[in-house]
Amino acid sequence: MAMLKPKEMAERLGVTVRTLQIWDKKGTLKAHRTPTNRRYYTEEQYLEYIGQSTSNNRKNVAYARVSTYGQKDDLKNQIDFIRQYANAKGVILDETITDIGSGLNYNRKKWNQLLEEVMDNQVDTIFITYKDRFIRFGYDWFERLCKMHNTEIVVLNNIETSPTQEMVDDMISIVHVFSCRLYGLRKYKSKLKNDKSLRGGENDDSSPKGKALSKSNHEKGS
Repeated sequence: MAMLKPKEMAERLGVTVRTLQIWDKKGTLKAHRTPTNRRYYTEEQYLEYIGQSTSNNRKNVAYARVSTYGQKDDLKNQIDFIRQYANAKGVILDETITDIGSGLNYNRKKWNQLLEEVMDNQVDTIFITYKDRFIRFGYDWFERLCKMHNTEIVVLNNIETSPTQEMVDDMISIVHVFSCRLYGLRKYKSKLKNDKSLRGGENDDSSPKGKALSKSNHEKGS
Protein backbone atom coordinates (compact mmCIF):
# COMPACT_ATOMS: atom_id res chain seq x y z
CA MET A 1 0.00 0.00 0.00
CA ALA A 2 1.26 3.47 -0.87
CA MET A 3 1.82 6.02 1.88
CA LEU A 4 0.28 9.47 1.41
CA LYS A 5 1.51 12.54 3.24
CA PRO A 6 -1.18 14.82 4.73
CA LYS A 7 -0.58 17.38 1.97
CA GLU A 8 -1.04 14.74 -0.74
CA MET A 9 -4.19 13.41 0.90
CA ALA A 10 -5.58 16.93 1.27
CA GLU A 11 -4.98 17.69 -2.41
CA ARG A 12 -6.72 14.49 -3.47
CA LEU A 13 -9.76 15.20 -1.31
CA GLY A 14 -9.85 18.90 -2.15
CA VAL A 15 -9.51 20.03 1.47
CA THR A 16 -6.83 21.69 3.56
CA VAL A 17 -4.29 19.98 5.79
CA ARG A 18 -5.94 21.76 8.72
CA THR A 19 -9.22 20.06 7.85
CA LEU A 20 -7.49 16.68 7.89
CA GLN A 21 -6.12 17.46 11.34
CA ILE A 22 -9.63 18.24 12.58
CA TRP A 23 -11.02 15.07 11.00
CA ASP A 24 -8.22 13.09 12.64
CA LYS A 25 -9.11 14.45 16.10
CA LYS A 26 -12.83 13.85 15.57
CA GLY A 27 -12.26 10.37 14.17
CA THR A 28 -13.84 11.25 10.83
CA LEU A 29 -10.71 10.18 8.98
CA LYS A 30 -8.06 8.84 11.33
CA ALA A 31 -4.43 9.26 10.33
CA HIS A 32 -1.76 6.63 10.81
CA ARG A 33 1.45 7.48 12.67
CA THR A 34 5.07 6.73 11.82
CA PRO A 35 7.57 5.67 14.54
CA THR A 36 8.54 9.37 14.70
CA ASN A 37 4.86 10.31 15.24
CA ARG A 38 4.32 11.85 11.81
CA ARG A 39 0.86 11.53 10.33
CA TYR A 40 0.21 9.71 7.06
CA TYR A 41 -2.64 8.14 5.13
CA THR A 42 -2.95 5.16 2.82
CA GLU A 43 -4.23 4.66 -0.69
CA GLU A 44 -6.85 2.33 0.75
CA GLN A 45 -8.12 5.07 3.09
CA TYR A 46 -8.47 7.44 0.17
CA LEU A 47 -10.39 4.93 -1.95
CA GLU A 48 -12.68 4.04 0.94
CA TYR A 49 -13.39 7.70 1.66
CA ILE A 50 -14.43 8.43 -1.93
CA GLY A 51 -16.58 5.31 -1.98
CA GLN A 52 -14.33 2.98 -3.95
CA SER A 53 -13.05 -0.33 -2.68
CA THR A 54 -9.66 -1.73 -3.46
CA SER A 55 -9.19 -5.34 -4.43
CA ASN A 56 -5.61 -5.32 -3.21
CA ASN A 57 -5.92 -6.44 0.39
CA ARG A 58 -2.55 -8.14 0.28
CA LYS A 59 -0.05 -7.12 2.91
CA ASN A 60 3.55 -6.00 3.11
CA VAL A 61 5.61 -8.01 5.57
CA ALA A 62 8.96 -7.33 7.23
CA TYR A 63 10.72 -10.60 8.07
CA ALA A 64 13.76 -10.83 10.35
CA ARG A 65 15.54 -13.91 11.67
CA VAL A 66 18.40 -14.87 13.98
CA SER A 67 19.58 -18.30 15.07
CA THR A 68 19.64 -17.89 18.86
CA TYR A 69 17.90 -15.94 21.61
CA GLY A 70 21.21 -14.28 22.39
CA GLN A 71 20.96 -12.38 19.09
CA LYS A 72 17.81 -10.41 19.90
CA ASP A 73 19.67 -7.14 19.35
CA ASP A 74 20.34 -8.29 15.79
CA LEU A 75 16.61 -8.85 15.31
CA LYS A 76 15.92 -5.26 16.32
CA ASN A 77 18.64 -4.00 13.96
CA GLN A 78 17.11 -5.88 11.05
CA ILE A 79 13.61 -4.54 11.72
CA ASP A 80 14.89 -0.98 12.20
CA PHE A 81 16.77 -1.18 8.90
CA ILE A 82 13.68 -2.45 7.05
CA ARG A 83 11.48 0.25 8.60
CA GLN A 84 13.91 2.97 7.57
CA TYR A 85 13.85 1.65 4.02
CA ALA A 86 10.05 1.39 3.98
CA ASN A 87 9.62 4.93 5.31
CA ALA A 88 12.03 6.27 2.70
CA LYS A 89 10.10 4.50 -0.07
CA GLY A 90 6.68 5.44 1.27
CA VAL A 91 5.76 1.81 1.93
CA ILE A 92 3.50 0.76 4.79
CA LEU A 93 4.48 -2.39 6.64
CA ASP A 94 1.33 -4.26 7.59
CA GLU A 95 3.12 -6.93 9.61
CA THR A 96 6.50 -7.47 11.23
CA ILE A 97 7.69 -11.04 11.81
CA THR A 98 10.66 -11.81 14.04
CA ASP A 99 11.87 -15.40 13.95
CA ILE A 100 14.43 -17.29 16.03
CA GLY A 101 15.84 -20.45 14.51
CA SER A 102 18.54 -21.76 12.22
CA GLY A 103 18.39 -20.89 8.54
CA LEU A 104 18.81 -24.62 7.94
CA ASN A 105 15.59 -25.36 9.80
CA TYR A 106 12.68 -25.72 7.37
CA ASN A 107 10.24 -26.29 10.25
CA ARG A 108 10.25 -22.75 11.62
CA LYS A 109 6.64 -22.09 12.62
CA LYS A 110 6.45 -18.38 11.73
CA TRP A 111 8.35 -18.88 8.47
CA ASN A 112 6.04 -21.70 7.39
CA GLN A 113 3.00 -19.64 8.31
CA LEU A 114 4.32 -16.82 6.13
CA LEU A 115 4.77 -19.23 3.21
CA GLU A 116 1.22 -20.50 3.69
CA GLU A 117 -0.06 -16.92 3.49
CA VAL A 118 1.99 -16.41 0.32
CA MET A 119 0.37 -19.46 -1.25
CA ASP A 120 -3.03 -18.15 -0.15
CA ASN A 121 -2.25 -14.93 -2.07
CA GLN A 122 -2.35 -12.80 1.09
CA VAL A 123 1.14 -11.31 0.79
CA ASP A 124 2.18 -8.62 -1.66
CA THR A 125 5.80 -8.00 -0.62
CA ILE A 126 8.27 -9.51 1.85
CA PHE A 127 11.15 -7.31 3.01
CA ILE A 128 14.35 -8.92 4.32
CA THR A 129 17.79 -7.48 5.02
CA TYR A 130 19.72 -10.37 3.46
CA LYS A 131 18.89 -13.58 1.61
CA ASP A 132 20.16 -15.87 4.37
CA ARG A 133 17.75 -14.22 6.82
CA PHE A 134 14.96 -15.94 4.87
CA ILE A 135 16.68 -19.29 4.27
CA ARG A 136 20.32 -20.38 4.35
CA PHE A 137 20.23 -22.54 1.21
CA GLY A 138 17.74 -22.82 -1.63
CA TYR A 139 16.71 -19.16 -1.63
CA ASP A 140 16.15 -19.09 -5.42
CA TRP A 141 13.58 -21.88 -5.18
CA PHE A 142 11.56 -20.06 -2.53
CA GLU A 143 11.82 -16.80 -4.43
CA ARG A 144 10.36 -18.55 -7.47
CA LEU A 145 7.57 -19.98 -5.31
CA CYS A 146 6.70 -16.48 -4.14
CA LYS A 147 6.73 -15.12 -7.69
CA MET A 148 4.26 -17.82 -8.71
CA HIS A 149 1.85 -16.26 -6.21
CA ASN A 150 2.70 -12.67 -7.25
CA THR A 151 4.68 -12.04 -4.08
CA GLU A 152 7.90 -10.06 -4.35
CA ILE A 153 10.83 -10.53 -1.98
CA VAL A 154 12.78 -7.30 -1.55
CA VAL A 155 16.33 -7.99 -0.38
CA LEU A 156 18.00 -4.91 1.08
CA ASN A 157 21.47 -6.54 0.98
CA ASN A 158 22.68 -5.26 4.33
CA ILE A 159 25.65 -7.58 4.91
CA GLU A 160 25.98 -6.35 8.50
CA THR A 161 22.75 -8.17 9.39
CA SER A 162 24.22 -11.52 8.28
CA PRO A 163 26.51 -12.61 11.16
CA THR A 164 29.59 -14.53 10.02
CA GLN A 165 29.59 -16.67 13.16
CA GLU A 166 26.03 -17.76 12.44
CA MET A 167 27.06 -18.97 8.99
CA VAL A 168 30.03 -20.82 10.52
CA ASP A 169 27.73 -22.51 13.03
CA ASP A 170 25.39 -23.60 10.23
CA MET A 171 28.30 -25.04 8.24
CA ILE A 172 29.51 -26.93 11.32
CA SER A 173 26.00 -28.35 11.73
CA ILE A 174 26.05 -29.59 8.14
CA VAL A 175 29.48 -31.19 8.56
CA HIS A 176 28.32 -32.83 11.80
CA VAL A 177 25.25 -34.33 10.14
CA PHE A 178 27.25 -35.77 7.24
CA SER A 179 29.95 -37.04 9.62
CA CYS A 180 27.34 -38.91 11.63
CA ARG A 181 25.89 -40.41 8.47
CA LEU A 182 29.33 -41.43 7.23
CA TYR A 183 30.14 -43.03 10.59
CA GLY A 184 26.83 -44.87 10.52
CA LEU A 185 27.52 -46.12 7.00
CA ARG A 186 30.97 -47.40 7.96
CA LYS A 187 29.54 -49.13 11.02
CA TYR A 188 26.88 -50.75 8.86
CA LYS A 189 29.47 -51.97 6.34
CA SER A 190 31.57 -53.41 9.16
CA LYS A 191 28.55 -55.24 10.53
CA LEU A 192 27.82 -56.73 7.12
CA LYS A 193 31.43 -57.80 6.73
CA ASN A 194 31.44 -59.62 10.07
CA ASP A 195 28.04 -61.25 9.60
CA LYS A 196 28.79 -64.94 8.88
CA SER A 197 25.24 -65.65 7.75
CA LEU A 198 25.80 -63.29 4.82
CA ARG A 199 28.98 -65.10 3.79
CA GLY A 200 27.47 -68.55 3.33
CA GLY A 201 25.78 -69.35 6.61
CA GLU A 202 26.89 -70.29 10.11
CA ASN A 203 28.62 -73.47 8.84
CA ASP A 204 31.08 -71.39 6.86
CA ASP A 205 34.30 -71.67 8.88
CA SER A 206 37.45 -70.64 7.09
CA SER A 207 39.75 -71.28 10.07
CA PRO A 208 42.45 -74.03 9.77
CA LYS A 209 40.57 -76.14 12.31
CA GLY A 210 37.35 -75.72 10.41
CA LYS A 211 39.00 -76.66 7.11
CA ALA A 212 40.54 -79.82 8.65
CA LEU A 213 37.19 -80.87 10.09
CA SER A 214 35.51 -80.28 6.76
CA LYS A 215 38.16 -82.37 4.97
CA SER A 216 37.76 -85.22 7.49
CA ASN A 217 34.00 -85.27 7.04
CA HIS A 218 34.46 -85.32 3.28
CA GLU A 219 36.81 -88.34 3.46
CA LYS A 220 34.38 -90.23 5.69
CA GLY A 221 31.62 -89.57 3.25
CA SER A 222 33.71 -91.01 0.47
